Amino acid sequence: MAGLSIWHVVIFAIVVILLFGTSKLKNLGKDVGGAVKDFKKSIKEDEAEQARLKEPLTIDAQVKNAENSIKS
Repeated sequence: MAGLSIWHVVIFAIVVILLFGTSKLKNLGKDVGGAVKDFKKSIKEDEAEQARLKEPLTIDAQVKNAENSIKS
């Protein structure tokens, strides 16, 4: 059979834990989680920026943006 049984998964997990140790796996999990979190954050910021660029600007909004850019 080409499918994986629960025993295949258990044996694979044991081998991975023996090879790398729990501390390295824990650090790897933190790194991957941080990368995913940063990726989601950048996607949300990009979507907000795209939405801001698509909306038409009134004169008041243009003046406000100009004031904010001068303050920065």
